[in-house]
Amino acid sequence: MKIDVLVAEIGSTTTVVNAFDGINTKEPIFIGQGQAATTVQEGDVRIGLENSIEDLRKNLQVDDLTYSEMFATSSAAGGLKMTVHGLVFDMTARAAKEAALGAGAIVRIVTAGKLRRTDLKKLQEDHPNIILIAGGVDYGERDTALYNAEEIAKLNLPIPVIYAGNIENDEEVKLIFENHQKELYIVENVFPKIDELNVEPTRKVIQEAFEKHIIHAPGMKHIFDIVNETITPTPAAVMNLCKLIYDKIGDVLVVDVGGATTDVHSVTEGTEAISRIQVSPEPTAKRTVEGDLGMYVNMENVIEIIGEEQLIKEGFNLEKLRKEYYAIPKNDEERRFINRLAEVATMTAIDRHAGGIRYVYGPSGRGTLAQGKDLSNVRFIIGTGGALTRLEDGGKILSQIIKGEDDNNLSLLPTGEVKVLIDNDYIMSSLGVLAFKYEDAAIRLLENSLNYKLSC
Repeated sequence: MKIDVLVAEIGSTTTVVNAFDGINTKEPIFIGQGQAATTVQEGDVRIGLENSIEDLRKNLQVDDLTYSEMFATSSAAGGLKMTVHGLVFDMTARAAKEAALGAGAIVRIVTAGKLRRTDLKKLQEDHPNIILIAGGVDYGERDTALYNAEEIAKLNLPIPVIYAGNIENDEEVKLIFENHQKELYIVENVFPKIDELNVEPTRKVIQEAFEKHIIHAPGMKHIFDIVNETITPTPAAVMNLCKLIYDKIGDVLVVDVGGATTDVHSVTEGTEAISRIQVSPEPTAKRTVEGDLGMYVNMENVIEIIGEEQLIKEGFNLEKLRKEYYAIPKNDEERRFINRLAEVATMTAIDRHAGGIRYVYGPSGRGTLAQGKDLSNVRFIIGTGGALTRLEDGGKILSQIIKGEDDNNLSLLPTGEVKVLIDNDYIMSSLGVLAFKYEDAAIRLLENSLNYKLSC
């Protein structure tokens, strides 16, 4: 059997392969899925890829399986690890962090101001895949970014460096790195003016650098022996699809509850009323990663948020669940338990992602300010990830995000008519990377998974 496209999702523990056919027709189809353990630790990710393709063959009950193209998303080998270094934490450092997160990175270190010896020591010990240097609005402060560039260059780490700061420093930064064995990318400033974010150029370069240098990650050396198309960080693929959804149907919020983390992606400019009282700018496309909220690896953190006593009151046998539950629920009790954890992980992650209204008092009385991401204009909430797509209460959980008209909560949550959709085939990240080459097919496949027509 020959099919058009395979898309592999190479995770930290599991590699999943999704098969698609009819990519160049008006009716592309999702054929099936195979999965196997990721084999980064064995030193060769190809083993897990080949095993997952074999599992797909068995699931399709065919003797032979070939494909024309293979794309991939990856969070294996620790994902895309980055460190970010700016001038002022709430300005250039935050802008650089937004760019890195939106590109699918795990941001391990964020510094503001001149790097200290302890910062440099942490940077060396962290072994990032990419370093991002920012600092200063265009034609503003120059010295901090130049100092940081010089200190990072002295470390002589064999990894790409991206400079996205004050435009006046571009040539100086090139000179600093010209005799060092690392690739340097000069990008437009992420914070060119006060109250202006410009994160998209940096996001694009981060993804390009990731694909170019992924073969240097442990176990990934031979990945292009099998994958013959684009490789993208898994969260970046989801964000790419979110932007396409935004272009098709408007402001969107996507929640992905996983075994280790809960990711929230939003693409919305918010409302004009809130933008007038915003303390600082927010990107149109925003991603947050809650590394302490997961259904398996970080289950205990979610239990702690709810409280053991409360869960026992609700009839859960925690001792038994802790002993017997392994990643995928096997019975009604475990499914009820994961539903409860997913509910709390979702609402906690949304609370951290969304901005809010706050009041300030001065000589003229009370003033109103908005801080953080404004979600009040979101019209579509989409659930993906194992917990929200495979358990029956996914839609109910997501519906709790919508703010009622009489709700006095100061959080900037979606209000009014909001449609809740589920990625039933659990293929959003695969479609996100597929969309880089086959946008129309990716949209049609997404419509099938959501059971919803995306109008132009």
